[in-house]
Amino acid sequence: MILLIEDSPEDAELTIMSLKQNNLTNEILHLEDGALALDYLFGRGEYEGRDINDTPKVVLLDLKMPKVGGIEVLRQIKSDKRTNRIPVVVMTSSKEHKDIEECYKLGVNSYVVKPIGFEAFSKEVAQLGLYWVLINQSLN
Repeated sequence: MILLIEDSPEDAELTIMSLKQNNLTNEILHLEDGALALDYLFGRGEYEGRDINDTPKVVLLDLKMPKVGGIEVLRQIKSDKRTNRIPVVVMTSSKEHKDIEECYKLGVNSYVVKPIGFEAFSKEVAQLGLYWVLINQSLN
C-alpha cells in the first residue's frame, strides 16, 4: 500500500491516476493533512485500533500542509521505532535549501521537487512508483 499525504486535490488525483495507469499498486490511501496521517500511522483518533504493524510500502509526503506540516510528519515517522523504517519520499514544490537540508537531516529517503505540467508530473510519479513499489527491497 502507498500512503499519499497531500493537501492539493489536483496533485493527489494526478498522483493516484499516474500510479494506477502504470499498474504500480492496487491500494493507495490518500490523506489530506499531516494530522490525519499521523493518526493513521500511529493508530490514533479515527484510526484507533488499526494494526499499526501493517505499514505502507512507501509514504509520499507533501511538505506544505494544514494542521501538521510535512516536516513534522517526517520527524515523527523517523523518530519512532515502529515507523522509522518506512520509506518516505517528499514530493513538494519547495526547492528551498533549508527544507531539503532539514528533510535529509530527519532521515527522508528521497526528496523530489514536483515538476510543472501534466506530462512531466505524471512521468515522475510513475518513475517514483516503479522504484519504491517494485524495485526497492524494503523490510515491510
